[in-house]
Amino acid sequence: MPDTQTNETDAIDGSSARSGTEAYEAPETAAQRRARRAQFLRDLNEARELRDRVQPRRARAARMRQQMRMRTFRW
Repeated sequence: MPDTQTNETDAIDGSSARSGTEAYEAPETAAQRRARRAQFLRDLNEARELRDRVQPRRARAARMRQQMRMRTFRW
């Protein structure tokens, strides 16, 4: 029976999982790393926006705490 387990990035971009030896033979380029990081940050921002929409009271409290931290921060 073939192994059907995939990693999280496979679900996002549809790529197939690399074998352990391929990862060492073809190191990730800087452009690939930047693209993967940009996608991660977009997903993270989207998740934060969704959380803020579904929990408005918690989001408001977090904004107030951040504002207080910025007011009391010393340069």
